[in-house]
Amino acid sequence: MSPAESILITVITASTPLVIASAGELVTERSGVLNLGVEGMMIMGAVSAFAVSQMTGSPIAGVAAGIVVGALISLLFGFLTLTLVANQVATGLALTILGLGLSGMIGEPYAGVEGIRLPTLAIPGLSSIPFLGPVLFEQDIVFYLSIILVVATQWFLFRSRAGLILRSIGDNHGSAHALGLNVIGIRYLAVMWGGGCAGLAGAYLSLVYTPQWVENMTAGRGWIALALVVFASWRPLRLLAGAYLFGAVSIGQLHAQAFGIAVPSQFLSALPYAATVVVLIAISRNRRLTLINTPASLGKSFVPDR
Repeated sequence: MSPAESILITVITASTPLVIASAGELVTERSGVLNLGVEGMMIMGAVSAFAVSQMTGSPIAGVAAGIVVGALISLLFGFLTLTLVANQVATGLALTILGLGLSGMIGEPYAGVEGIRLPTLAIPGLSSIPFLGPVLFEQDIVFYLSIILVVATQWFLFRSRAGLILRSIGDNHGSAHALGLNVIGIRYLAVMWGGGCAGLAGAYLSLVYTPQWVENMTAGRGWIALALVVFASWRPLRLLAGAYLFGAVSIGQLHAQAFGIAVPSQFLSALPYAATVVVLIAISRNRRLTLINTPASLGKSFVPDR
């Protein structure tokens, strides 16, 4: 395998969890709910996937566990913010803190244990294509799912009646309720979908990206996923491009350190997060674009009898 192929494969591996987590959060935010607990759901998905794969010997079971746990954790967020009408920002932050602490406690027995890696799937015929074959068509099943997820999300939001209903709730939950739509129920489903995607992204980290359990192994990826949703202006296809851009920045700084570039390692490690800040500043300057695409009811609580 050539160095270029190796670099592209590592970029794909680094970008895939960002694609999945941000795609799930995009659907959640399109419904008008702002869940800042992506980091906490990701880390809980990672530890659950690793633990279940160790107990069963099956990485597929681990992936399923990550999705289920992520969705269950998101239900806690939904109950607090949608049923009890707690502040969404504060609840999301608390969920992240809870996930980081709880995952450390659950994962303590698995520290240093060799993980079970999710196997790759070579697509017959396509995997033999020079250069592109090994890069795109000899990946694990979660990578293929991430691409399908983005395309399906694009179709769902802008080509289906259910997507139109979801977006209408995110834009004006009062009018949607007046039309007889179940605002709270649909938002619960959107929150669970986002939680399941975050759990899957976490499972990918502990079963593919780094097949082991390391405390705080999400390393801020949940926050990058949140920034990616804004970066993409709540558009799934833009999100895919943004995720791979951030993945390339993350891998680029690792290769720069390996090549011995005379730049402080701390600066290189901070590059992905610095890029996130720069992108958000650039987007905030175009206020018209932000206002057009931002769900009007984002972060606003809804109570039918008020």
